[in-house]
Amino acid sequence: MADPWLTIVGLGEDGLEGLGDASRAAIARAEVIFGGPRHLDLVGAGGRGRAWPVPFDIAPVLGLRGRAVVVLASGDPFWFGAGSMLAEALSPGEWRAIPVAGGVSLACARMGWRVEEITALALHAAPFERLWPHLHRGARIVATLRDGAAAGDLAGWLTSVGAGAARLTLLERLGGPAERIRAARADAFDLAEISAPVAVAIEGADLAPGFGLARASGLPDEAFAHDGQITKRPVRALTLSALGPRPGELLWDIGGGSGSVSVEWCLAGGRAITIEPRADRLATIAENIARFGLGGRMQAVSGRAPEALGGLPAPAAVFVGGGGSAAVYEALFARLAPGTRLVANGVTLETEALLAGLHAARGGALLRIELAQAAPLGGMRGWASARPVVQWSVVL
Repeated sequence: MADPWLTIVGLGEDGLEGLGDASRAAIARAEVIFGGPRHLDLVGAGGRGRAWPVPFDIAPVLGLRGRAVVVLASGDPFWFGAGSMLAEALSPGEWRAIPVAGGVSLACARMGWRVEEITALALHAAPFERLWPHLHRGARIVATLRDGAAAGDLAGWLTSVGAGAARLTLLERLGGPAERIRAARADAFDLAEISAPVAVAIEGADLAPGFGLARASGLPDEAFAHDGQITKRPVRALTLSALGPRPGELLWDIGGGSGSVSVEWCLAGGRAITIEPRADRLATIAENIARFGLGGRMQAVSGRAPEALGGLPAPAAVFVGGGGSAAVYEALFARLAPGTRLVANGVTLETEALLAGLHAARGGALLRIELAQAAPLGGMRGWASARPVVQWSVVL
C-alpha cells in the first residue's frame, strides 16, 4: 500500500476543515473525485468531480484504475458506505481508506451513549420492520434515515406497532455548522423542516415491560401470518434447538408452510430459503418476510422437493417440515456436504416409520414429542392432546 491509486476519504459535514493532512493531500492531487453532489460541493471538487451514477455503481471508479482517484464517503466509508464494495473489487495494494467519525459515533457522542452498547442500523435503505428484533424496553438504537420525511414515517410506524412511547432524538447534519438536535415522543411527533443527512436515536426506556420480540426460540403463533399450517410454538422451539442456528448460516426449509421456522432462524442471524409448492402459502411467507423485516435474508422459492433444490446454494442446515418422502431424503443425502445438520418432523404413521428407518440406518437422534394443553371440559378443565410429532435430527 505504498502508492495506491485510489484513496477512500471519509468526509463530515464540516468539509475540508474537518479533514487531516493526508485526506487533504489526496484530494489536492486527485485527477478525479467521486462522491455525492453534496460531498463534491463540500470539498470544492469543481471540474474534477463526478457524481455517482444512479443506480449506484462502482464501475466508473474501476475504469480509472491506475490514475489518482479519490472517493468521498460519509464519515466511515465501511459502515454501509462504498468502502467495502471497492475493497472487495480491488487488490489490497490498490487502495487506502482514511475515515473520520461516522454518523453513529457522532450520534453517540451527542447522546452520551456507549457505542458498544447501542444497536446501529441503516434505515435509509431498509424497511422500518428491520427494527423489530431490537425494539424493547430500555433499547438504545441509532439509525440513519433516508431523508427528513422518513422521520415522521418512522414515528408513525412505531406508534402503529405499540411503541408510541419511544423517544426519538433527531440528529441533523451532525458535525457541521448546520447541526441541529431535537427530540419528541413517537406518538406526539410534530417536528418539521428536518434537514438531511439525518440520524435518529431511539430510546425505549418508556416502552411497556415485555414489549418486543423474545430472543429465545418459539415466538407465539399469533406473531405470524398463517392459515393454520404452522409449526406450533413448542415444536418450533424444539426444532430450532435441534437445527442450532448460527449467524450467517443458510437454512433450507423444505415445505415452508408459513415460513415460521425460517423467520426465527433469520432472527437468530442466519439466512433462509423456504421451499413451498402452494401459491397461497408463498404469499403468506412473503407477508412474514415483510412483517419481520427479513428482505434480503429470507427467500421464498416456489416448488416441491427434490426438484426445487436444483441450483440452490449449499446450506448449513436443512429442515424438512412434514411430508418428506424417501425420494426427498435420498436427494438430500446425495447433495448435502458432510457436516450439514438435518432435522425432520413427521406427524403421520408413514412418516414416522420412514424417520425411524433413517435413524436406524444413519444414526442421529429420534425424539417423540407428545404435548397436551389445558382446555375446557364441560364446566371444568381437561388435557387436550396434540398429535404426536416424531423428530429426527442428524449431522451428515
